Amino acid sequence: MTTLITGASGAVGGAVLRALHAAGHPLRASSRRPERLSLPVGVEAVPLDLARPDTVAAAFDGVDQVFLYAEPGGIDELIRAAETAGVRHVVLLSSSAVLSPDAESQPLGRHHLLVERALRRSDLDATLLRPGSFAGNAHGWAHPIRAGGPVELPYPQARMAPIHEADIADVAVVALTGAARTGREVTLTGPEALTLGEQVGQIAARLGRDIPVRELSRAEAERQWSRFMPADLAASLLDYQAGQVGVTPEITDAAQFTGRPARTFGQWVDEHLDAFRPG
Repeated sequence: MTTLITGASGAVGGAVLRALHAAGHPLRASSRRPERLSLPVGVEAVPLDLARPDTVAAAFDGVDQVFLYAEPGGIDELIRAAETAGVRHVVLLSSSAVLSPDAESQPLGRHHLLVERALRRSDLDATLLRPGSFAGNAHGWAHPIRAGGPVELPYPQARMAPIHEADIADVAVVALTGAARTGREVTLTGPEALTLGEQVGQIAARLGRDIPVRELSRAEAERQWSRFMPADLAASLLDYQAGQVGVTPEITDAAQFTGRPARTFGQWVDEHLDAFRPG
């Protein structure tokens, strides 16, 4: 049974690929630039570019199941190619943003909703993984922490349950290899709720020094974030953080699917602490 891994260079896709490879599963990895992929010995790299339909059909030829990153552009063509090739099961890396009451009008929610809906319209069996805040989002604080400056946060009291990307990958592997694997919608969080300020505090504790937090106004955050992302996406993410102030999220961590304790945010920090040390 051959599994196609899209997003093989990403934190989640790469971890899925390594785990399946270690277990001896036949694999194929796709990318617009497959020559740039660094893959284990024996894993085939193929081009997959939705702007080139010939690559789509070839990527799915002989594939039984797919680990798929959500990309609405060209999703209907991709699904048709998968159906034609005889793909039976898709595990989609979606987002808990689809569960928001206004997901349809929010960029992140709509992005993932479009892919989920396309899969539901198809003949493919699909497992939808809906993680919330990633532990890896803390990489965004690395530059000011290395520089010794404050971490600027618009909502330092926003409380989330950040999930380690390896836990998302572990649940995906269960979905791709387990007996009762198809047709599920799985919301995922980390094992503990922490405010953004507390997350910065955990990094500070491991570095052994104080990291000040400066609270931004909404307007300041919109100006800063809009330099790095579309303004509507920045507004959507700010709305999300504002909505998490004073809220304790429900915990639905990976342990219930993997049978192993879920990784904490502190564990993620321990594994990536060098990213926050001065260069």
